[in-house]
Amino acid sequence: MYDAIVIGAGPAGLTAALYLLRANKKVLILEAKSYGGQIINASQIENYPGIISITGFDFATNLYNQVKNLGAEFVYEKVIRVEKNKKVITDKNKYQGKTIIIATGTSNRKLNIAREEEFIGKGISYCATCDGNFYKDKVVTVNGGGNVALEDALYLSDIASKVYLIHRREEFRGENKYLEELKKKDNVHFILNAKITSINGNDKLEEITVTNSLGETNNIKVSGLFIAIGKEPNNEIFRNVVNLNEEGYIMAKHDVETKTKGIYAVGDARVKDLRQLTTAVSDGSIAATRALKEINKI
Repeated sequence: MYDAIVIGAGPAGLTAALYLLRANKKVLILEAKSYGGQIINASQIENYPGIISITGFDFATNLYNQVKNLGAEFVYEKVIRVEKNKKVITDKNKYQGKTIIIATGTSNRKLNIAREEEFIGKGISYCATCDGNFYKDKVVTVNGGGNVALEDALYLSDIASKVYLIHRREEFRGENKYLEELKKKDNVHFILNAKITSINGNDKLEEITVTNSLGETNNIKVSGLFIAIGKEPNNEIFRNVVNLNEEGYIMAKHDVETKTKGIYAVGDARVKDLRQLTTAVSDGSIAATRALKEINKI
């Protein structure tokens, strides 16, 4: 019996575990892949209070070590179901908790076009800071219109010989400061009101087809395609214990409380106005405080 089972080892989940462990509670952290969540891919974090600059990997590793040193139990298994009695079923085992904190974050949204899966790691990537250096002096494409896409294009402009930035609309959703920096780059080319309709190559990506709003197509030779069109929540397995909105995010009252008593939702997994590192760790600390009150009642 665990006092709390935390599902997901990103900043929100690790922060929740940190607070619970400091209260001398027994905590199990279940993670399907590796600790850190999406933040581990950030090249630099410069908007976290008290830290001038740190890489996402270093931030995540510091937080992981902090939690590990306090005695958290980490198990790397995929959760497939959660029951109302706080039992968690993974692909290998079953675990019982007094409370559960859901911190599963989001996954990269895909283009959902033919051969996309086939070319992942062979020209297609969802993380420019992770894979950008593989494309030194090559031609690459970034697809998207938010801050991530603009930042990816800026990052790649210092590595690749040419960067195509493709967006389905005329206007970008990202911050203007990034856009102005991109406009100063001679090797960055904008393709607006267009979308990628096919990807081609033999054993790796060699060409993309871009179709504009008029239905006109253009084939572009590229070595890399970086997809930055947003995220998708990973919450379908929790539908029996939480309420989900139309996009699949967990609807939580009082910030983190779900419809099931003793089950909390934190970080990018829940409905919220701002998905940032600061709000993730805030959720984690709030959920831990709520969980502690519930645990102490039992």
